[in-house]
Amino acid sequence: MRSWRPQPDNDVRARPHFRGSLGGGLVVPTRLSPLDASFLEIETPAAHMHVGWVAHFAGGDRRPAPGFDELREHIAARLRVAPRYRQRLVSVPLGVHDPVWADDPDFRIERHVRRADSSDVGEVADAVMSRPLARDRPLWEMWITRNRRDGGFAMVGKAHHCMVDGLAAIELGTALLDPEPDAPGEPPAPYETRPAPAPVPLLAQAVVDRVGQQLEVARAGLGLALSPARLLATPGGLTRLGRALAHTILPVAPASVLNRPSSPSRHLALLCRPLDDLRRIKNRHNTTVNDVLLAAVAGGLRGFLAERGEAAVDLKSMVPVSVRGADGAGALGNRIAFLFTELPCAEPDPLARLMKVNAVTARRKAAREAEGSDAALQALAHGPRTLQRAASHLVASPLAFNLVVSNIPGPAMPLYMLGCELTHAYPVVPLAEGHALSIGMTTVQAEACLGLYADRETLPDVDRLAGHLDGAIDELLELSG
Repeated sequence: MRSWRPQPDNDVRARPHFRGSLGGGLVVPTRLSPLDASFLEIETPAAHMHVGWVAHFAGGDRRPAPGFDELREHIAARLRVAPRYRQRLVSVPLGVHDPVWADDPDFRIERHVRRADSSDVGEVADAVMSRPLARDRPLWEMWITRNRRDGGFAMVGKAHHCMVDGLAAIELGTALLDPEPDAPGEPPAPYETRPAPAPVPLLAQAVVDRVGQQLEVARAGLGLALSPARLLATPGGLTRLGRALAHTILPVAPASVLNRPSSPSRHLALLCRPLDDLRRIKNRHNTTVNDVLLAAVAGGLRGFLAERGEAAVDLKSMVPVSVRGADGAGALGNRIAFLFTELPCAEPDPLARLMKVNAVTARRKAAREAEGSDAALQALAHGPRTLQRAASHLVASPLAFNLVVSNIPGPAMPLYMLGCELTHAYPVVPLAEGHALSIGMTTVQAEACLGLYADRETLPDVDRLAGHLDGAIDELLELSG
Protein backbone atom coordinates (compact mmCIF):
# COMPACT_ATOMS: atom_id res chain seq x y z
CA MET A 1 0.00 0.00 0.00
CA ARG A 2 1.32 3.43 -0.85
CA SER A 3 2.29 5.48 2.22
CA TRP A 4 0.82 8.88 2.80
CA ARG A 5 3.20 11.81 2.42
CA PRO A 6 2.55 15.43 3.38
CA GLN A 7 2.11 17.49 0.23
CA PRO A 8 4.73 20.22 -0.22
CA ASP A 9 3.78 23.86 -0.41
CA ASN A 10 3.92 24.67 -4.11
CA ASP A 11 3.45 28.41 -3.66
CA VAL A 12 6.26 29.98 -5.70
CA ARG A 13 5.13 33.60 -5.53
CA ALA A 14 8.00 36.03 -5.13
CA ARG A 15 8.78 36.80 -1.52
CA PRO A 16 9.07 40.51 -0.60
CA HIS A 17 12.55 41.75 0.26
CA PHE A 18 13.20 42.72 3.87
CA ARG A 19 12.88 46.42 4.56
CA GLY A 20 13.09 48.56 7.65
CA SER A 21 15.77 49.33 10.17
CA LEU A 22 16.58 49.14 13.84
CA GLY A 23 15.86 52.84 14.16
CA GLY A 24 12.61 54.76 13.89
CA GLY A 25 11.31 53.47 17.21
CA LEU A 26 11.28 49.81 16.13
CA VAL A 27 12.00 47.17 18.74
CA VAL A 28 15.44 45.54 18.46
CA PRO A 29 14.74 41.96 17.27
CA THR A 30 15.37 39.03 19.59
CA ARG A 31 18.56 37.12 18.86
CA LEU A 32 18.91 33.37 19.19
CA SER A 33 20.76 32.34 22.32
CA PRO A 34 23.89 30.22 21.78
CA LEU A 35 21.95 27.15 22.94
CA ASP A 36 19.09 27.91 20.54
CA ALA A 37 21.57 28.49 17.71
CA SER A 38 23.31 25.20 18.46
CA PHE A 39 20.19 23.31 17.34
CA LEU A 40 20.45 25.01 13.95
CA GLU A 41 24.17 24.26 13.82
CA ILE A 42 23.85 20.51 14.36
CA GLU A 43 20.91 20.01 11.99
CA THR A 44 21.75 17.97 8.88
CA PRO A 45 19.68 16.67 5.95
CA ALA A 46 19.36 13.36 7.84
CA ALA A 47 18.97 14.77 11.37
CA HIS A 48 16.05 17.18 11.66
CA MET A 49 16.10 19.12 14.91
CA HIS A 50 12.41 19.62 15.50
CA VAL A 51 10.57 18.68 18.68
CA GLY A 52 7.08 17.36 18.13
CA TRP A 53 3.97 15.80 19.54
CA VAL A 54 1.05 13.57 18.62
CA ALA A 55 -2.08 14.62 20.51
CA HIS A 56 -5.39 12.74 20.57
CA PHE A 57 -8.72 14.46 21.25
CA ALA A 58 -11.92 12.58 22.02
CA GLY A 59 -15.18 13.58 20.38
CA GLY A 60 -17.22 16.11 22.35
CA ASP A 61 -20.65 15.35 23.77
CA ARG A 62 -21.95 18.90 24.03
CA ARG A 63 -21.38 20.23 20.52
CA PRO A 64 -20.82 18.92 16.99
CA ALA A 65 -17.28 17.82 16.25
CA PRO A 66 -15.27 20.78 14.92
CA GLY A 67 -14.37 20.78 11.25
CA PHE A 68 -10.89 21.40 9.93
CA ASP A 69 -11.54 25.04 9.05
CA GLU A 70 -12.93 25.69 12.53
CA LEU A 71 -9.87 24.12 14.13
CA ARG A 72 -7.49 26.14 11.97
CA GLU A 73 -9.31 29.37 12.77
CA HIS A 74 -9.17 28.52 16.48
CA ILE A 75 -5.39 27.94 16.34
CA ALA A 76 -4.89 31.19 14.41
CA ALA A 77 -6.83 33.11 17.06
CA ARG A 78 -4.75 31.68 19.90
CA LEU A 79 -1.44 32.62 18.27
CA ARG A 80 -1.86 36.09 19.78
CA VAL A 81 -0.29 34.68 22.98
CA ALA A 82 2.82 33.54 21.08
CA PRO A 83 3.93 36.08 18.44
CA ARG A 84 7.07 34.01 17.84
CA TYR A 85 4.91 31.61 15.83
CA ARG A 86 4.47 34.41 13.27
CA GLN A 87 8.20 35.11 13.04
CA ARG A 88 10.98 33.71 10.87
CA LEU A 89 14.75 33.69 11.20
CA VAL A 90 16.83 36.43 9.60
CA SER A 91 20.55 35.78 9.20
CA VAL A 92 23.15 38.40 10.11
CA PRO A 93 25.35 39.55 7.18
CA LEU A 94 28.78 37.89 7.12
CA GLY A 95 27.65 35.48 9.83
CA VAL A 96 29.22 37.59 12.59
CA HIS A 97 26.47 36.66 15.07
CA ASP A 98 23.52 34.35 15.50
CA PRO A 99 20.26 34.97 13.55
CA VAL A 100 17.41 37.10 14.90
CA TRP A 101 13.65 36.65 14.94
CA ALA A 102 11.60 39.00 12.74
CA ASP A 103 7.96 39.05 11.65
CA ASP A 104 7.24 37.02 8.52
CA PRO A 105 5.83 39.56 6.03
CA ASP A 106 4.13 36.73 4.13
CA PHE A 107 2.69 34.80 7.09
CA ARG A 108 -0.33 32.66 6.23
CA ILE A 109 -1.91 30.21 8.64
CA GLU A 110 -2.62 27.88 5.71
CA ARG A 111 1.10 27.14 5.44
CA HIS A 112 1.30 25.93 9.01
CA VAL A 113 -1.99 24.26 9.95
CA ARG A 114 -2.57 21.56 7.35
CA ARG A 115 -5.17 18.89 6.68
CA ALA A 116 -3.80 15.32 6.56
CA ASP A 117 -5.21 13.18 3.78
CA SER A 118 -4.80 9.99 5.82
CA SER A 119 -6.78 9.03 8.92
CA ASP A 120 -3.90 6.79 10.09
CA VAL A 121 -2.27 8.95 12.77
CA GLY A 122 0.89 6.84 12.89
CA GLU A 123 1.35 7.12 9.13
CA VAL A 124 0.85 10.88 9.28
CA ALA A 125 3.31 11.26 12.18
CA ASP A 126 6.03 9.25 10.45
CA ALA A 127 5.67 11.23 7.21
CA VAL A 128 5.57 14.64 8.90
CA MET A 129 8.52 13.94 11.20
CA SER A 130 10.65 12.64 8.30
CA ARG A 131 10.70 16.08 6.64
CA PRO A 132 12.71 19.10 7.81
CA LEU A 133 11.01 22.42 8.44
CA ALA A 134 11.47 25.05 5.73
CA ARG A 135 13.59 27.91 7.04
CA ASP A 136 12.00 30.60 4.87
CA ARG A 137 8.99 30.85 7.18
CA PRO A 138 8.07 30.38 10.87
CA LEU A 139 9.50 27.07 12.02
CA TRP A 140 6.41 25.06 12.96
CA GLU A 141 3.61 22.99 11.46
CA MET A 142 0.45 21.25 12.70
CA TRP A 143 -1.31 18.51 10.74
CA ILE A 144 -4.87 17.50 11.66
CA THR A 145 -6.53 14.18 10.93
CA ARG A 146 -10.01 12.97 11.78
CA ASN A 147 -10.89 10.02 13.99
CA ARG A 148 -14.06 8.79 12.36
CA ARG A 149 -14.76 6.22 15.08
CA ASP A 150 -15.55 8.64 17.91
CA GLY A 151 -15.84 11.97 16.12
CA GLY A 152 -12.60 13.25 17.59
CA PHE A 153 -9.35 14.16 15.90
CA ALA A 154 -5.60 13.95 16.26
CA MET A 155 -2.99 16.65 15.85
CA VAL A 156 0.59 16.00 14.74
CA GLY A 157 2.74 19.03 15.47
CA LYS A 158 6.37 20.03 15.25
CA ALA A 159 8.46 23.12 15.98
CA HIS A 160 12.18 23.62 15.55
CA HIS A 161 14.25 23.06 18.69
CA CYS A 162 15.88 26.48 18.19
CA MET A 163 12.43 27.93 18.89
CA VAL A 164 11.15 25.85 21.81
CA ASP A 165 12.26 23.21 24.26
CA GLY A 166 9.92 20.39 25.28
CA LEU A 167 8.32 22.31 28.14
CA ALA A 168 7.77 25.43 26.03
CA ALA A 169 6.12 23.28 23.35
CA ILE A 170 3.75 21.85 25.98
CA GLU A 171 2.97 25.35 27.25
CA LEU A 172 2.14 26.53 23.74
CA GLY A 173 -0.05 23.47 23.29
CA THR A 174 -1.99 24.26 26.44
CA ALA A 175 -2.52 27.83 25.19
CA LEU A 176 -4.64 26.29 22.45
CA LEU A 177 -6.78 24.49 25.04
CA ASP A 178 -9.46 25.46 27.55
CA PRO A 179 -10.32 24.09 31.00
CA GLU A 180 -14.01 23.93 30.05
CA PRO A 181 -15.49 21.96 27.14
CA ASP A 182 -17.98 24.69 26.18
CA ALA A 183 -15.56 27.63 26.07
CA PRO A 184 -16.58 30.01 23.25
CA GLY A 185 -14.48 30.31 20.11
CA GLU A 186 -12.56 33.47 19.30
CA PRO A 187 -12.00 35.26 16.00
CA PRO A 188 -8.39 35.80 14.94
CA ALA A 189 -7.03 39.05 16.41
CA PRO A 190 -5.48 41.64 14.08
CA TYR A 191 -1.69 41.49 13.99
CA GLU A 192 0.56 44.36 12.94
CA THR A 193 3.62 43.03 11.14
CA ARG A 194 6.81 44.89 11.98
CA PRO A 195 9.26 45.55 9.14
CA ALA A 196 12.26 43.23 9.15
CA PRO A 197 15.62 44.80 10.04
CA ALA A 198 17.73 46.04 7.15
CA PRO A 199 21.11 44.32 6.62
CA VAL A 200 23.40 47.23 7.57
CA PRO A 201 21.75 48.06 10.94
CA LEU A 202 21.44 44.33 11.63
CA LEU A 203 25.18 43.90 11.08
CA ALA A 204 25.95 46.95 13.23
CA GLN A 205 23.83 45.66 16.11
CA ALA A 206 25.50 42.25 15.87
CA VAL A 207 28.94 43.85 16.19
CA VAL A 208 27.77 45.90 19.18
CA ASP A 209 26.39 42.77 20.85
CA ARG A 210 29.66 40.89 20.26
CA VAL A 211 31.74 43.70 21.73
CA GLY A 212 29.39 43.91 24.70
CA GLN A 213 29.81 40.19 25.42
CA GLN A 214 33.60 40.52 25.40
CA LEU A 215 33.41 43.50 27.75
CA GLU A 216 31.26 41.44 30.13
CA VAL A 217 33.94 38.73 30.15
CA ALA A 218 36.67 41.28 30.85
CA ARG A 219 34.58 42.98 33.56
CA ALA A 220 33.88 39.64 35.26
CA GLY A 221 37.58 38.75 35.27
CA LEU A 222 38.55 42.14 36.67
CA GLY A 223 35.87 41.90 39.35
CA LEU A 224 37.23 38.54 40.52
CA ALA A 225 40.78 39.88 40.61
CA LEU A 226 39.80 42.91 42.71
CA SER A 227 37.45 41.09 45.09
CA PRO A 228 38.98 38.26 47.16
CA ALA A 229 35.55 37.50 48.65
CA ARG A 230 34.12 36.79 45.19
CA LEU A 231 37.19 34.77 44.32
CA LEU A 232 36.70 32.61 47.41
CA ALA A 233 33.03 32.13 46.55
CA THR A 234 33.74 30.58 43.15
CA PRO A 235 35.22 27.13 43.96
CA GLY A 236 31.82 25.50 44.49
CA GLY A 237 30.57 26.83 41.18
CA LEU A 238 33.78 25.87 39.45
CA THR A 239 33.53 22.36 40.91
CA ARG A 240 29.95 21.96 39.65
CA LEU A 241 30.96 23.24 36.24
CA GLY A 242 33.96 20.88 36.16
CA ARG A 243 31.85 17.85 37.09
CA ALA A 244 29.25 18.70 34.46
CA LEU A 245 31.91 19.03 31.76
CA ALA A 246 33.64 15.82 32.88
CA HIS A 247 30.41 13.80 32.72
CA THR A 248 29.64 15.27 29.31
CA ILE A 249 32.85 13.83 27.89
CA LEU A 250 33.63 10.90 30.18
CA PRO A 251 32.99 8.09 30.09
CA VAL A 252 32.83 8.00 26.31
CA ALA A 253 29.55 6.42 25.20
CA PRO A 254 30.09 2.78 24.16
CA ALA A 255 29.68 1.64 20.58
CA SER A 256 26.06 0.62 19.99
CA VAL A 257 23.55 -0.22 17.28
CA LEU A 258 21.80 2.95 18.48
CA ASN A 259 24.61 5.01 16.94
CA ARG A 260 24.89 4.41 13.23
CA PRO A 261 24.95 6.87 10.30
CA SER A 262 21.60 8.64 10.16
CA SER A 263 18.85 8.54 7.57
CA PRO A 264 15.99 11.07 7.37
CA SER A 265 13.32 8.36 7.70
CA ARG A 266 11.52 8.36 11.06
CA HIS A 267 9.05 6.19 12.97
CA LEU A 268 7.29 6.97 16.24
CA ALA A 269 6.33 4.00 18.43
CA LEU A 270 3.80 4.69 21.18
CA LEU A 271 3.31 3.30 24.68
CA CYS A 272 0.77 4.43 27.26
CA ARG A 273 0.75 3.40 30.93
CA PRO A 274 -1.26 4.56 33.95
CA LEU A 275 0.86 7.16 35.72
CA ASP A 276 -0.04 5.45 39.01
CA ASP A 277 2.03 2.43 37.91
CA LEU A 278 5.19 4.53 37.89
CA ARG A 279 4.22 6.32 41.09
CA ARG A 280 3.62 3.03 42.89
CA ILE A 281 7.14 1.85 41.98
CA LYS A 282 8.57 5.21 42.97
CA ASN A 283 6.82 5.26 46.35
CA ARG A 284 7.69 1.65 47.18
CA HIS A 285 11.41 2.14 46.60
CA ASN A 286 11.79 5.79 47.61
CA THR A 287 13.01 6.96 44.20
CA THR A 288 11.53 9.37 41.64
CA VAL A 289 9.29 8.89 38.62
CA ASN A 290 12.25 9.91 36.45
CA ASP A 291 14.37 7.17 38.07
CA VAL A 292 11.64 4.64 37.28
CA LEU A 293 11.54 5.82 33.66
CA LEU A 294 15.34 5.52 33.27
CA ALA A 295 15.42 2.07 34.92
CA ALA A 296 12.56 0.85 32.72
CA VAL A 297 14.35 2.17 29.62
CA ALA A 298 17.49 0.27 30.70
CA GLY A 299 15.47 -2.92 31.19
CA GLY A 300 13.60 -2.49 27.92
CA LEU A 301 16.82 -1.92 25.98
CA ARG A 302 18.41 -4.95 27.64
CA GLY A 303 15.61 -7.23 26.40
CA PHE A 304 15.39 -5.56 22.99
CA LEU A 305 19.12 -5.78 22.28
CA ALA A 306 19.26 -9.40 23.49
CA GLU A 307 16.43 -10.26 21.08
CA ARG A 308 18.52 -8.77 18.28
CA GLY A 309 21.58 -10.77 19.34
CA GLU A 310 23.39 -7.70 20.71
CA ALA A 311 25.54 -7.87 23.84
CA ALA A 312 24.06 -6.17 26.90
CA VAL A 313 26.31 -3.23 27.84
CA ASP A 314 25.64 -0.21 29.98
CA LEU A 315 24.67 2.76 27.80
CA LYS A 316 24.97 6.49 28.37
CA SER A 317 21.91 8.72 28.22
CA MET A 318 21.49 12.46 27.93
CA VAL A 319 18.70 13.69 30.22
CA PRO A 320 17.43 17.23 29.57
CA VAL A 321 16.64 19.16 32.77
CA SER A 322 14.51 22.30 32.73
CA VAL A 323 16.12 25.34 34.36
CA ARG A 324 13.12 27.47 33.47
CA GLY A 325 12.14 29.36 36.62
CA ALA A 326 8.69 30.65 37.46
CA ASP A 327 9.54 33.96 35.80
CA GLY A 328 10.27 32.10 32.56
CA ALA A 329 6.93 30.32 32.30
CA GLY A 330 5.40 30.82 28.88
CA ALA A 331 8.65 32.08 27.35
CA LEU A 332 9.89 30.47 24.17
CA GLY A 333 13.47 29.43 23.46
CA ASN A 334 15.45 26.82 25.37
CA ARG A 335 15.97 26.95 29.12
CA ILE A 336 17.39 23.50 29.63
CA ALA A 337 20.59 21.97 30.94
CA PHE A 338 21.82 18.44 30.34
CA LEU A 339 22.72 15.63 32.70
CA PHE A 340 24.55 12.57 31.44
CA THR A 341 23.85 9.34 33.28
CA GLU A 342 24.56 5.65 32.80
CA LEU A 343 21.77 3.21 31.94
CA PRO A 344 22.61 -0.14 33.62
CA CYS A 345 21.45 -2.33 30.73
CA ALA A 346 24.00 -5.02 31.65
CA GLU A 347 22.40 -5.48 35.11
CA PRO A 348 19.99 -8.48 35.00
CA ASP A 349 18.07 -7.63 38.20
CA PRO A 350 15.26 -5.04 37.71
CA LEU A 351 15.43 -3.64 41.26
CA ALA A 352 19.22 -3.44 41.13
CA ARG A 353 18.85 -1.40 37.92
CA LEU A 354 16.47 0.97 39.66
CA MET A 355 18.77 1.36 42.67
CA LYS A 356 21.79 2.00 40.43
CA VAL A 357 19.91 4.67 38.51
CA ASN A 358 18.70 6.27 41.72
CA ALA A 359 22.21 6.34 43.20
CA VAL A 360 23.63 8.10 40.13
CA THR A 361 20.84 10.66 39.78
CA ALA A 362 20.92 11.40 43.53
CA ARG A 363 24.65 12.12 43.32
CA ARG A 364 24.14 14.34 40.29
CA LYS A 365 21.39 16.30 42.06
CA ALA A 366 23.38 16.62 45.31
CA ALA A 367 26.33 17.97 43.32
CA ARG A 368 23.95 20.40 41.53
CA GLU A 369 25.34 19.34 38.19
CA ALA A 370 22.36 20.76 36.31
CA GLU A 371 23.46 24.19 37.54
CA GLY A 372 27.01 23.41 36.46
CA SER A 373 25.77 22.41 33.01
CA ASP A 374 23.73 25.60 32.77
CA ALA A 375 26.78 27.64 33.84
CA ALA A 376 28.87 25.98 31.13
CA LEU A 377 26.26 26.88 28.51
CA GLN A 378 26.14 30.48 29.78
CA ALA A 379 29.95 30.73 29.70
CA LEU A 380 30.01 29.35 26.17
CA ALA A 381 27.78 32.26 25.11
CA HIS A 382 30.79 34.56 25.47
CA GLY A 383 33.19 32.38 23.50
CA PRO A 384 34.16 32.65 19.82
CA ARG A 385 31.63 31.32 17.32
CA THR A 386 34.09 28.67 16.16
CA LEU A 387 34.32 27.37 19.74
CA GLN A 388 30.54 27.41 20.12
CA ARG A 389 30.10 25.41 16.93
CA ALA A 390 32.76 22.88 17.86
CA ALA A 391 31.21 22.43 21.32
CA SER A 392 27.73 21.95 19.79
CA HIS A 393 28.95 19.14 17.55
CA LEU A 394 30.92 17.50 20.37
CA VAL A 395 28.01 17.45 22.81
CA ALA A 396 25.63 16.14 20.11
CA SER A 397 27.99 13.39 18.92
CA PRO A 398 27.65 9.63 19.58
CA LEU A 399 30.82 9.91 21.69
CA ALA A 400 28.90 11.96 24.27
CA PHE A 401 25.77 9.81 24.61
CA ASN A 402 23.86 6.89 23.07
CA LEU A 403 20.31 8.19 23.41
CA VAL A 404 18.17 10.93 24.95
CA VAL A 405 15.59 10.12 27.64
CA SER A 406 13.31 13.06 28.46
CA ASN A 407 10.48 13.42 30.99
CA ILE A 408 8.19 16.35 30.14
CA PRO A 409 5.36 17.17 32.57
CA GLY A 410 2.01 17.76 30.91
CA PRO A 411 -1.41 18.94 32.11
CA ALA A 412 -2.79 17.36 35.28
CA MET A 413 -6.34 18.64 34.67
CA PRO A 414 -8.81 18.01 31.84
CA LEU A 415 -8.29 20.33 28.86
CA TYR A 416 -10.38 20.76 25.73
CA MET A 417 -10.13 22.11 22.20
CA LEU A 418 -13.48 23.22 20.86
CA GLY A 419 -15.27 20.74 23.13
CA CYS A 420 -12.96 17.77 22.45
CA GLU A 421 -10.98 16.52 25.44
CA LEU A 422 -7.22 15.98 25.20
CA THR A 423 -6.71 12.31 26.12
CA HIS A 424 -3.11 11.56 25.12
CA ALA A 425 -0.01 13.52 24.04
CA TYR A 426 3.07 11.63 22.86
CA PRO A 427 6.33 13.59 22.64
CA VAL A 428 8.90 13.56 19.84
CA VAL A 429 12.46 14.18 21.07
CA PRO A 430 14.76 15.03 18.13
CA LEU A 431 17.60 12.81 16.93
CA ALA A 432 21.04 14.32 16.38
CA GLU A 433 23.33 12.95 13.67
CA GLY A 434 24.51 9.42 14.44
CA HIS A 435 21.67 8.70 16.90
CA ALA A 436 18.86 6.28 16.12
CA LEU A 437 16.67 6.48 19.23
CA SER A 438 15.20 8.97 21.67
CA ILE A 439 12.53 8.30 24.30
CA GLY A 440 10.23 10.94 25.72
CA MET A 441 7.43 10.78 28.28
CA THR A 442 4.61 13.28 28.74
CA THR A 443 1.96 12.98 31.44
CA VAL A 444 -1.66 13.82 30.62
CA GLN A 445 -3.87 13.64 33.70
CA ALA A 446 -3.56 10.00 34.87
CA GLU A 447 -1.72 8.76 31.77
CA ALA A 448 2.00 8.46 31.07
CA CYS A 449 2.44 8.76 27.29
CA LEU A 450 5.78 7.53 25.92
CA GLY A 451 7.05 8.29 22.43
CA LEU A 452 9.92 6.13 21.12
CA TYR A 453 11.29 8.11 18.18
CA ALA A 454 13.59 6.14 15.90
CA ASP A 455 15.56 6.22 12.68
CA ARG A 456 13.51 3.79 10.64
CA GLU A 457 16.53 2.56 8.65
CA THR A 458 18.56 1.68 11.76
CA LEU A 459 15.74 0.51 14.06
CA PRO A 460 12.85 -0.70 11.88
CA ASP A 461 11.69 -2.85 14.80
CA VAL A 462 11.39 -0.06 17.40
CA ASP A 463 7.78 -1.11 18.10
CA ARG A 464 9.26 -4.26 19.67
CA LEU A 465 11.31 -2.04 21.97
CA ALA A 466 8.04 -0.43 23.12
CA GLY A 467 6.88 -3.94 24.11
CA HIS A 468 10.09 -4.61 26.04
CA LEU A 469 9.78 -1.25 27.81
CA ASP A 470 6.21 -2.11 28.75
CA GLY A 471 7.44 -5.45 30.14
CA ALA A 472 10.21 -3.74 32.13
CA ILE A 473 7.61 -1.55 33.86
CA ASP A 474 5.54 -4.65 34.59
CA GLU A 475 8.60 -6.32 36.19
CA LEU A 476 9.19 -3.36 38.48
CA LEU A 477 5.50 -3.13 39.32
CA GLU A 478 5.32 -6.80 40.25
CA LEU A 479 8.39 -6.45 42.48
CA SER A 480 6.82 -3.44 44.16
CA GLY A 481 3.93 -5.37 45.69
